[in-house]
Amino acid sequence: QVQLVESGGGLVQPGGSLGLSCAASGIFSITAMGWYRQAPGKQRELVATITSSGSATYADSVKGRFTISTDNAKKTVYLQMNSLKPEDTAVYHCNAIGRVTPWNTRQDYWGQGTQVTVSS
Repeated sequence: QVQLVESGGGLVQPGGSLGLSCAASGIFSITAMGWYRQAPGKQRELVATITSSGSATYADSVKGRFTISTDNAKKTVYLQMNSLKPEDTAVYHCNAIGRVTPWNTRQDYWGQGTQVTVSS
């Protein structure tokens, strides 16, 4: 059973920093991991993704402020968020694309989400 366990969310003031982490288990190989977020009343949107080879993609709204990284050996993805803004407030979901065995097709897996609130 694949599990993605997120940690690190919370309340932070505008301009502050917060770090998220997500550890995957029960998965044989991972092609890419990433973070998506969903604010109340809005659709889920991509924040950042990173492939197993280290190629990263960011949403325009977070470029220069957020940094995604991975520890492939630990099957963990991190998101360092700096210069946070109130509009960054959302539930942040971890995503992994991978296989549970060498013979399965790649699938998307999701974490439960962690709340990030940016407010004074």
